[in-house]
Amino acid sequence: MMNKKNLELYVHIPFCARKCAYCDFLSFSGNDRMQWEYTEKLLKEIEVRSAGTGEYQVISVFFGGGTPSVLKPEYMVLLLQSLKEHFSILPEAEISMEVNPGTVTLEGLSSYKEAGVNRISIGLQSADDQELKNLGRIHTYDEFLKSYERVRKTGFDNVNVDLISAIPGQTVESWKNTLKKVTMLKPEHISAYSLIVEEGTPFYERYGSHVEDTEDDLTKAERHQIMALPPLPDEDAERTMYYMTQDFLKEQGYERYEISNYAKKGYECRHNIGYWTGISYLGLGLGASSYLDGCRFHNTSDFKEYISTNLDQEGENKILMRDFERLTIEDKMEEYMFLGLRLTSGISAYGFISNFGQNIRSVYGKVLDSMNELGLMELKDGYYRLTPRGIDVSNYVMSQFLF
Repeated sequence: MMNKKNLELYVHIPFCARKCAYCDFLSFSGNDRMQWEYTEKLLKEIEVRSAGTGEYQVISVFFGGGTPSVLKPEYMVLLLQSLKEHFSILPEAEISMEVNPGTVTLEGLSSYKEAGVNRISIGLQSADDQELKNLGRIHTYDEFLKSYERVRKTGFDNVNVDLISAIPGQTVESWKNTLKKVTMLKPEHISAYSLIVEEGTPFYERYGSHVEDTEDDLTKAERHQIMALPPLPDEDAERTMYYMTQDFLKEQGYERYEISNYAKKGYECRHNIGYWTGISYLGLGLGASSYLDGCRFHNTSDFKEYISTNLDQEGENKILMRDFERLTIEDKMEEYMFLGLRLTSGISAYGFISNFGQNIRSVYGKVLDSMNELGLMELKDGYYRLTPRGIDVSNYVMSQFLF
């Protein structure tokens, strides 16, 4: 029996109860008809796309969005059954699903678990109700607690909680309070990101530097509400929150294994580690991106086009291969360095040789020496990694490895 190559699957569920003011993901609300039409087309895409993956074994599946838990549980079960039918999914594969507070029931969670989901990621963002309101979240902290309790009661023992720092009206003290409240619940994994104000979002109108270029669908009342939001924390406060996060979470037993991710031992997100270490992935659903056989491409982001495409008809599959690009060896090396440096363990010198047949120093020796002299990188146990100071300026360091 041939040795199969590893593959990860990402399944995009674009539906949300309501889009948050800071969100630039491909998401929107959808009625029952839209949900079923989308599920039907996604089932067909799973069937069509699986035909070319016989040499692969699936090591992880990730349902992201949007808010996958907004989709009817019976539709989610159909998708999971179809994935298992058409792909070679390992019995021990990590199967993650994103949910938002207030969108899960015990019945729904039980059906996810029975269908194979073994990891739940809950989007909390903050334990402060006013901060949640400022973000445009539809839930309170109490609703999060009820949803978290349901997840635990259903028997999920691998749970992530998403948090965002440096948000409107937040103080160092309120952020510490959020960290305290969440760690008291003992989730296995915590993702803690700093807010990024993205163009094209309502937040960009309030906090961006080019207000006049902002395009959105806000009503007059919504725009007034956005403009009335409190300011973002200043740079000193943001830095204090950043350092507090790593120190406090370490005290609570969470190891930082990636720039923004912390986990109890053995609970690192395998799916995300796959992204950062260059494992092939196949994106299914609206706007989903893929990296397969050294090629990068993505699906259409147009809902009507996705739904109306006949996937049985040759030539129509172009919706699955948008912006097709075959990566050069230089492209692959850049990506390997850029993504791998996000991991606190760093990049294996041996792994570089295994992937590219060249010594890492023959390609990047000058850059590695320069970063080492600046105190931004170090070599330890065969791994080139960012120092604590290097993590602080990680974007700068990573940019040095671009050809």
